[in-house]
Amino acid sequence: MANALVQFRTDDTSKIKATNICERLGIDLPTYMRMCISRLIQENGIPFSMKLEKEPENRAIAAMKAASRIAEENGIADSHSMRSMLKSRRQGNRAAYEILCRK
Repeated sequence: MANALVQFRTDDTSKIKATNICERLGIDLPTYMRMCISRLIQENGIPFSMKLEKEPENRAIAAMKAASRIAEENGIADSHSMRSMLKSRRQGNRAAYEILCRK
């Protein structure tokens, strides 16, 4: 079977760290890369999870949403204003957010 050359770029620091880890394991970096390719083929996919964990919601925003829901349930607030305030905050529109907070 013919050999194929596979090249890729990475930053120097990552290469040095990876090389050091491989050396401590008793292999070189090219051997590790061949192992990765073999495992990819064997697993018919990436052999580890690649999902993102859900980021925790900002506590202040969660509290505002809860307050809005409670106010709306009790008919004591204009839920449109609260939604506008939350939307302005999410979009980073600080001026609109502060104006809506004063209402």
